[in-house]
Amino acid sequence: MIKKAGKNILEIGFGAGEHVRSLALSNPDSIIIGAEPFMNGVASLLSAITNESDNTVKPEYKSLYIWPDDVRKILQSESPDFIDMRFDKIWILHPDPWPKARHEKRRLLNTEFLNLLATRLTDDGVIIIGTDHHEYYDWIMDQVKNSKLGIRNQESEIIKTRYQKKNMAGTATPKYLVLSK
Repeated sequence: MIKKAGKNILEIGFGAGEHVRSLALSNPDSIIIGAEPFMNGVASLLSAITNESDNTVKPEYKSLYIWPDDVRKILQSESPDFIDMRFDKIWILHPDPWPKARHEKRRLLNTEFLNLLATRLTDDGVIIIGTDHHEYYDWIMDQVKNSKLGIRNQESEIIKTRYQKKNMAGTATPKYLVLSK
């Protein structure tokens, strides 16, 4: 199993990797795992954390691990590397809202997935969710009501990612949600 003295932090869907890089820099004694199924995002992150001259990982990112696949494969894994791993923080910033009703089943943050995340949280762990799509936020709130998680906080200051800057839904500000067991 991957072990370090600090905390275990997971970011699901890191996009181009701005936030997960910030997590690695501000938590050098922790294990940071970034999960992203899209190769463009993985390539952007790899480009940002490696030395161009020799293709090695920059020392400040040695605690950052990249999972280039669906995060559920880690969360449901029985591999010795992941079976006992619990996370102190799980970040999910600006997931695809799949706004059309016929696509709702594709939304990541359904009750089943939230319950899976709950099994991987430490006792005092938190899940931080951010979205600029207010209908999706309301839908997530309904999913939380049926999950094993509770709402700890509905406000959080987060660094601005490129998705937040684009503000795809046209809302004034993103909404954040902090969940715990």
